[in-house]
Amino acid sequence: MPDTPVRRQDGAATRVSGPPDSAVGERGAGRRARAAGARGIKPESRTALVRRARRINRELAGLYPYAHPELDFDNAFQLLVATVLSAQTTDLRVNRTTPALFAKYPTPEDLAAAVPEELEEMIRPTGFFRAKARSLLGLARVLRDDFGGEVPGRLEDLVTLPGVGRKTANVVLGNAFGVPGITVDTHFGRLVRRWRWTDEEDPEKVERAVADLFPKAEWTMLSHRVIFHGRRVCHARRPACGACAIAPLCPSYGEGETDPEKARKLLKYEMGGGAGQRLRPPADFPGRAASPPAPREGG
Repeated sequence: MPDTPVRRQDGAATRVSGPPDSAVGERGAGRRARAAGARGIKPESRTALVRRARRINRELAGLYPYAHPELDFDNAFQLLVATVLSAQTTDLRVNRTTPALFAKYPTPEDLAAAVPEELEEMIRPTGFFRAKARSLLGLARVLRDDFGGEVPGRLEDLVTLPGVGRKTANVVLGNAFGVPGITVDTHFGRLVRRWRWTDEEDPEKVERAVADLFPKAEWTMLSHRVIFHGRRVCHARRPACGACAIAPLCPSYGEGETDPEKARKLLKYEMGGGAGQRLRPPADFPGRAASPPAPREGG
């Protein structure tokens, strides 16, 4: 079991690219330093934070060399639809839903012409199916009418689509277009706060703060690695601290189970000897593919 690391505070900057705004950065650093001092915790310098954050990223790269988006897709349109469906549900449930969906509606034009009630029934297993159906019908019609039936490759265009925010846009850009982006989902936000990379709660502020710690070329894979770790090891309610390779670098070590044997039992997916979330995982994925859904009775 690793020694409990010294607790540290972050000095995150406030812009996605370029040098940090000095006034805002100094105010934020001063606030964090005062808070740390009040708790008797030695504050972490900006340079030390950057070094620690990048070392964590390197450790994650070694732990998850196969990190990837956990949604099954063959093109930008499928990834866009799957990401919209993934809100408030698991990627596994989406992956079990989309094969039939994409077979029936392979293009934006097909989806735009869907009967709402039929679409709702197809995506019902993903939850919030009426709202999601409205979003899918809306974005399909905009793609058909305004973008020639193609998914745009610019963030400013993607966020104009119904149901598409920065998180979804960054997923599509990073994984379908090769445009670096940071995906701030619940796992990513939880882990970067535990690691004291930022104390921000707002996803856009988290995105800006973390982006300023890493070269732009790292953003997409960093997102995959952090999300992988959050799903497998650093859980929301009971993180597996005693089985975590990042423990020596983590200011929050000890919030979860520290006994190595007990912690190993908390690991999920391939880390715990189980299957992953994709029905069609990449060739280098070391775990088993997820099983397809059981056929419906009478179907």
